Amino acid sequence: MAKAPANAEIEIKLPLKSPQQGRHLLRQAGFRVIQRRHHEQNAVFDHPKGYFRSRGILIRLRTTGKTATLTYKKPLASSKHKARMEMETPAPHPELVQETLESLGLRVVFRYEKFRTVFQREGEPGHATLDETPIGVYLELEGPPDWIDATANRLGFSEEDYITQSYADLFQQNRPKGSTRKHMLFRQG
Repeated sequence: MAKAPANAEIEIKLPLKSPQQGRHLLRQAGFRVIQRRHHEQNAVFDHPKGYFRSRGILIRLRTTGKTATLTYKKPLASSKHKARMEMETPAPHPELVQETLESLGLRVVFRYEKFRTVFQREGEPGHATLDETPIGVYLELEGPPDWIDATANRLGFSEEDYITQSYADLFQQNRPKGSTRKHMLFRQG
């Protein structure tokens, strides 16, 4: 397999029954918390005609507590893993970043939130995130493809369990029939 670019993000999601199941599996496999459970709010921006989404491009402003990050992702070739080129930069003034994006003609097309805990095994090249979302609980493995496959196997999952869809796509699939909810939020306003 060709070596991925330095700014490549390679990942999969795995479905879980509960956060407790995820924490138990990770602890049993020797993972330790490297970032405590925290709340994330995400706003995905696009041109009103869906220019970026139709090309698999993501422009996201993520806010966690008092910090924010602007992210740009675009697809890379991959098979069983989700692979994207990723560029991120701190956004100390998220409201100014949002205003700038909107002045360029972009709009928030999807909002989603989750509670995330990040785990890692000492000396290993990847990490695992436990994501608690309004549509379910997912374990995300991010790192080199061989590490992802070995770790998924160690945790009791097979390639048939791999999910490479975005949270926006999963939200659309898991939204109750007839629901008009546009965003994946814990509380709808």
